[in-house]
Amino acid sequence: MTNIIDIAIKSLEEKLLGKNIDFSAKFEIENEGSILVDGSGIKVSSEEADCTLIASAETFQDIMSGETNPTSAFMNGSLKIEGSMGVAMQLGNILG
Repeated sequence: MTNIIDIAIKSLEEKLLGKNIDFSAKFEIENEGSILVDGSGIKVSSEEADCTLIASAETFQDIMSGETNPTSAFMNGSLKIEGSMGVAMQLGNILG
């Protein structure tokens, strides 16, 4: 597991602490790996999910730090979304 994946997992754990997750979402960090978030927690996995968010490590870090709004990243093309837009919107509210 790369350092970027470790940092991403810690950041997601902080942002999702106390939140009820009734969906699955995969964060695919280009050239690094994938993280799955679902009702059972957060783990490194490439399993299928309701929604997959694809971005570079830099974009993902900027979203996690609050420097970049997830909606803005999607609109400018630096964040790609596959699957449920409803889940993506829920995540945007949690992460943004």
